[in-house]
Amino acid sequence: MLFVAPHRAMFLSGAVMLLVSFAMWALELGARVGLMPAIGWVLPPAWMHALLVTSGVFPFFMFGFLLTAMPRWQGYDEIASGRWLWAWRLLAAGWGLTVAGMLVPGIAIPGLLLVLVGWGGLQRILWQVAHHGELEALHARLVCYAMIAGMAAVLAWLGFAASGNPIWARVAIEIAVFCSLLPVFFSVCHRMVPFFSSGVIPAYVMVRPLWVMVLVVGGSALHAVLDIAGLQSLRWVVDVPAAFAALWLSRQWRLVPALKVPLLGMLHIGFLWLGIALTLFSIQDVASLLGYAVLGLAPLHAIGVGFFGSVLLAMVSRVTLGHSGRKLAADRLTWGLFLGLELVVVIRVLAEVVPAGWSGSVMLLAVLGWLGVFGAWATRYLPIYWRPRSDGRPG
Repeated sequence: MLFVAPHRAMFLSGAVMLLVSFAMWALELGARVGLMPAIGWVLPPAWMHALLVTSGVFPFFMFGFLLTAMPRWQGYDEIASGRWLWAWRLLAAGWGLTVAGMLVPGIAIPGLLLVLVGWGGLQRILWQVAHHGELEALHARLVCYAMIAGMAAVLAWLGFAASGNPIWARVAIEIAVFCSLLPVFFSVCHRMVPFFSSGVIPAYVMVRPLWVMVLVVGGSALHAVLDIAGLQSLRWVVDVPAAFAALWLSRQWRLVPALKVPLLGMLHIGFLWLGIALTLFSIQDVASLLGYAVLGLAPLHAIGVGFFGSVLLAMVSRVTLGHSGRKLAADRLTWGLFLGLELVVVIRVLAEVVPAGWSGSVMLLAVLGWLGVFGAWATRYLPIYWRPRSDGRPG
């Protein structure tokens, strides 16, 4: 049953990698605050954390969603397991080796090479689906190109693993977050949140203007370029308009009425974090222009934990329920876990602004909260992936 539909294997793999990678990060933070002995990581732990999360955890979930949803967007046939299963095996094996390579020298590079081959196999399918037929293909093609950028980030991580030069790691993070993850998450929200809302909120008008896509996705890519070029003081030129566009869109999508239906409200709250994060980036940019360094990694984690994490929990829960024949409704556990995740986001952002002596402990608290939320989520949702649909239908 795990292989009858791509989202099953991909979501399960993403959840396992999420729990493993954040458990490793919790061990590192625990050592930093003196709660346990230090661990001899092969790669610097901060870079290790960024590698596993940005190029490993989130892409598994993205592939699962896109291989399930994009064929419907494009009027494409369902993708048979024979087309994607071999690539998933390489991707899963590659990340398994890479995780082991955090402790055992010499195997992270072969692991990342396997990841690239597996990613390429899945990318070929996405390309075929995105360029199929005559339907409106903006969202499908944009996410397809963004996933190609994700491959470029893995290549940069290979450069870092081979050379140890931190420049490669910085480039990899910029490409992964701002050229791949943010465009994919935003494009999916831009297409799906108004669509889902229109079936729930009375007299709803779908608002999906192209100019918002240009400001947010285009601005995100330029943000990465400016960061890589060392021109952080100029980021406000793209971050301020993108923040305005994201917050405007959140208002137009009618956040407050959506909260009456928790499964929909989760998506709206998750999307709101994008506008908040871009606003924090804008504040940081203007301060940099004036010669001040403020907020640290708070804006980045408002995007990563707030926007990506919240939308992931909301969307993956929705897809899992819908494609297993269950009722499309968030039960008390799912809604409670989501609210717990929002508290985790606040704690992680605050870790960047509390006194330095408290920062490590607050970060550890946030990571433990993250593990608690997704650990409980996993016990509820992971068994669904290896069980038949409750309605007896295939898929």
